[in-house]
Amino acid sequence: MTHSATTEPRRARRGASNGGRRKPQGGKRRWGRIVLLSVLVLLLAAGGVGYWLYSDLDDNIKGVDIDKAIGDDRPRKLPTSGQNILILGSDSRAGANASLHTGNVSGARSDTALVMHIPEGRTRAVAVSIPRDTLVTRPDCTKTDGTEVASAKRVMFNSIYSQVGPACVVKTVEQISGVRMDHYVEIDFAGFKGLVDAIGGVDVTVDQDIHDSSSGLDLSAGPHRLDGTQALQFVRTRHGIGDGSDLGRIGLQQQFMIALLSEIKKQDLLGSPTKTYKIADELTAALTTDSDLASLSKLAEFGRSLNGVDPSTMETIMLPVAYDKVDPNRVVAAEPQATQLWKAIRSDAAIPESAKKSPATGG
Repeated sequence: MTHSATTEPRRARRGASNGGRRKPQGGKRRWGRIVLLSVLVLLLAAGGVGYWLYSDLDDNIKGVDIDKAIGDDRPRKLPTSGQNILILGSDSRAGANASLHTGNVSGARSDTALVMHIPEGRTRAVAVSIPRDTLVTRPDCTKTDGTEVASAKRVMFNSIYSQVGPACVVKTVEQISGVRMDHYVEIDFAGFKGLVDAIGGVDVTVDQDIHDSSSGLDLSAGPHRLDGTQALQFVRTRHGIGDGSDLGRIGLQQQFMIALLSEIKKQDLLGSPTKTYKIADELTAALTTDSDLASLSKLAEFGRSLNGVDPSTMETIMLPVAYDKVDPNRVVAAEPQATQLWKAIRSDAAIPESAKKSPATGG
C-alpha cells in the first residue's frame, strides 16, 4: 500500500520526519548504512511476525510520490546506470525531535544527503555525500500544497528540504548530477535514537576526553556504552574534539557506524522475535520513502535484491567542493572533479581517483 506524506498513520507516531571558516559538513556513511541495515531488519521482521504485526509496521511508513511531484523534467534512466537512491537524514525540530536539539532553530533541514549508487550486479555500492553547505541552483519546484516555487541560484543545499520539500531535493540532485534517482529514503534523528535504544546501546571507545557543550556530550577517554541520546550527541559532536571542524565529526560518525553494525551482528535477531519487531518498529516509524517503496512488502522485495551488497565494503566519497570565492563559509562543486564523478555514476564506470579529490577538505 502507498501512504500519503501528509497522512498520519493509524498509530501514534514517535517523531516527525528529521569561530573561523566553516568546514564542509558530511556524515558519509551514517545514513547509507542505516538504510541498508533497516532493509535487513525489515526482511527478518517480515518473515517472523504475524499479519497484524506486519500491518502495524506497514502503516508506519510514510510515502512521497516523487514522480508526480517532479513530472517529466528528469534525467533519462540509462540501461547501464544501476540503481541510484537518494538518502536523507532529516533534522526536524518538531515532535519527538524537538527534545534532541538546543537553541531556537525551528523547522526541518536535511542534515545529511547521500547518493547511493549500486552498480549492475548489486555486489558493491558507492555513497556520494553532498556537503550541506554547498551552494547550488535550485530548479523550479512544486510544494506539496501545489504552490509553484521559482528557480533560484546560490541556494544552500540543506535549506531546500525545509523551503520546498523532499521532491525538490530529489529534483535538485538530479539537475546537478544528471543522475536519475530510482528511489528516495529519509530517516529522521528520532528514529536513529530509537534504533540504538531498541538494541540496548552501542559500545565505543574514545581516545580523548570529549566535552561538547553544543551537543551536550561529556565523555572521558576510554570505553563507553552509549544509549540513543548519547549516540546522537556522539555523531553530532565536533566542537569538543580536534580543531572543532567537521573532520572530527565525520571520524566519530564512521567509528560509531562500525560499532553499531557490530552490535547488530552480535545480537540474535532471528532468535528474538520481540527484539526484531521492536527494531523494525523503530525503523519503519522513522522512514519516509518514495511511493514505490512505501510498504513493508516493497521494502522487503527491494532488500532481497540487495542481498549481495556488503555495507562494510561500501566506498564513500564526498562530492568534490571548493570554498566559495564570495562567501568562504560556503562551498561550491569543484570542477572538473564533480563532472567526472557524476559521469562515472551515470555510466556505471569506476570513479577516477582525480574525481575523489576535494580542494576544500576542512583542513
